[in-house]
Amino acid sequence: MTLEDRIRAHARALGFDLVGIATLGEVETADHFDEWITAGYAGEMGYLERGAEKRRDTRKPFEGVRSAVVVAMNYGGTQPPGPVARYARGDDYHDLMIDRLNELHRWIEGETGRPVRGKPYVDTGPILERDLARRAGLGWFGKNTNLINPELGSFFFLGELLLDLELRADDPFEMDRCGSCTRCLDACPTNAFVAPQVLDATRCISYQTIEQKGPIAETLREAIGEHLYGCDVCQEVCPWNVKFSRDATEVAFVVREVIAGKDARTLATELLAMEQDEFSTAFRKSPVKRAKLRGLQRNAEVVLENTAHVAS
Repeated sequence: MTLEDRIRAHARALGFDLVGIATLGEVETADHFDEWITAGYAGEMGYLERGAEKRRDTRKPFEGVRSAVVVAMNYGGTQPPGPVARYARGDDYHDLMIDRLNELHRWIEGETGRPVRGKPYVDTGPILERDLARRAGLGWFGKNTNLINPELGSFFFLGELLLDLELRADDPFEMDRCGSCTRCLDACPTNAFVAPQVLDATRCISYQTIEQKGPIAETLREAIGEHLYGCDVCQEVCPWNVKFSRDATEVAFVVREVIAGKDARTLATELLAMEQDEFSTAFRKSPVKRAKLRGLQRNAEVVLENTAHVAS
């Protein structure tokens, strides 16, 4: 087996469901991303503007970096719909995947018999991860902006390990397999898609319930429906997910007790009654903490308004 084959095999042994290798360089989608920012579609997410130089060229994070091992980890698209998006029902994926990538880094050093400079990224740095993942052969950009893999769908997290090691790259994923399908665009409750592959985040339920700090706009409140944290609608209706989504096998992504089996009204009512210490305990290590208790209680009030007919 080549070093590249051994890296792929070990990454899968660490729990990653998809693995590909990409050569680093100028990023094809950087101009599109800058245009998206300029159009105001990022809303209050000002942090996305930082690190523009690194974002435009994946060789910039540190001197001598040459290759990226790009990985994906399934988080369970077969779970039923609910008031919390599937990715946030278990533990936070950032630390878990960073730890696994660091472990992969140490293993690569052992295999090569020398120190190898490397840096892992998981949704936390100025790296256009979808671009790297497509370049590594993991999938194509769906009309809902998610990376879609033909054997796994799109319910997965992306991460990458940048290395100062020359590795043979995989072939990029060139084909767009969405065809004429527009189910994701048509199903969006808030009409957040300006065009195929163009999302106005300020209208997206995930943005409104997580990133937005102020009140939810009156014009969007009804469309929020029963979503307390995030939204999976554009993924749920995707034929690739309907056919190929899998159960989560990572124990850390098992639905936590505070969320499991609860409908939107029940969970919203419990959140409104929570004190900060209760919230911190119930959602320890959870992605849900990003919205903070005050954000979730704001969302809970909207959900209870939208579901008032259930109680009447």
